[in-house]
Amino acid sequence: MKKLSELSIGQKAIIHSFEQKELYIKLMEMGCVPGEEVKVEQVAPLGDPISINVAGYSLSLRLSEAEEIFVEELLIQ
Repeated sequence: MKKLSELSIGQKAIIHSFEQKELYIKLMEMGCVPGEEVKVEQVAPLGDPISINVAGYSLSLRLSEAEEIFVEELLIQ
């Protein structure tokens, strides 16, 4: 199990769970739900924010938000 913030550009993973319940509601409204596949598309030059592809669209997340999302990394890219 990894945190979304630990993935590199191009890596894919499945959302497993969230560390904070308050963040869960916000992310769920944006399509980040357990079982959904995500892919890291871009990382800003200083590492914050990151851009992910989830539920068919691009979403920018602060690094602090990505650290609250636990994912299961997909080995086949």
